[in-house]
Amino acid sequence: MFQFLIDALLRTADLALVTLGLSMLYGLVKFPNIAHVQYAMFGAYASYALYAAGAPLVGALLIASVVTGVLALGLHLLIFRRLLRAGPSISMVGSLAVSMLAIALMQGLAGSFPRMFKLGHTAPLTIAGAHISYTQFYFVCTTVVLLVLVMLLLFYTRLGRAMRALTNNAALANASGLNAERITFLVSFASGMVASLGGSMLSLSTGAHINLGNDLLLPVFAAAILGGLGNPMGAIAGALLIAVTETAVTNLNFGFLFGVDMKFLPVTYINAASFLILLLALLFKPYGLFDREVRRV
Repeated sequence: MFQFLIDALLRTADLALVTLGLSMLYGLVKFPNIAHVQYAMFGAYASYALYAAGAPLVGALLIASVVTGVLALGLHLLIFRRLLRAGPSISMVGSLAVSMLAIALMQGLAGSFPRMFKLGHTAPLTIAGAHISYTQFYFVCTTVVLLVLVMLLLFYTRLGRAMRALTNNAALANASGLNAERITFLVSFASGMVASLGGSMLSLSTGAHINLGNDLLLPVFAAAILGGLGNPMGAIAGALLIAVTETAVTNLNFGFLFGVDMKFLPVTYINAASFLILLLALLFKPYGLFDREVRRV
């Protein structure tokens, strides 16, 4: 049972940072940026390149995050800000095009073979009979620390209050003198950094590969929608719910149905769980489980 909780926590860490960045940005720009998950893929490759070139691991992760943040800001300035003038639907289609171009470009530069970090082999950490590698343990701890810092930023700083004001009522916030454009630039940069860090830390276990972003696309969007797009804390709760469901799907023993001791669903059914949750959320709670906004008809 404890191993199940550890596995669910690890999956939550895989999704949380990328989902957080997506939800924060959506709250300001009001369109689902499909290309956002490719920041995780780009950050993974950038971290690998820096680490392979001799940079310390922590330094490689941080530098890659800053570079990816600059990339996210540049794409917003050059592409997404212009697309937004035509509406959110056009912006979403444009972000899909950017996503496909990013994959093609990275495949041309790095190839399709996964790039594995050479971290050495150490015995896993054992907690109450459950096993977790030290890399995964540091990943979870880093994720928790970042989430706490973001929560403090959102609820206890002037910038956080401004972000929440713009998310809830952009017109009123602009009329009150807030610089919406500058705040959007800061959030674009920060969301790219956070997504890059999430993808980089995930790649420490899985390797940097072309499909890293695509593998995150469905569960990340499902978590963001489940938590309420534009609600960062709800997005984290959504990531936890998605992680628990995915872990349960692949850990349930269906052996009693087939007259055998053990029978589990293949890992490929993880995406099916995300599809199911996303469909149910869209049908019954299209604005998310934690959305409290009053909508006039």
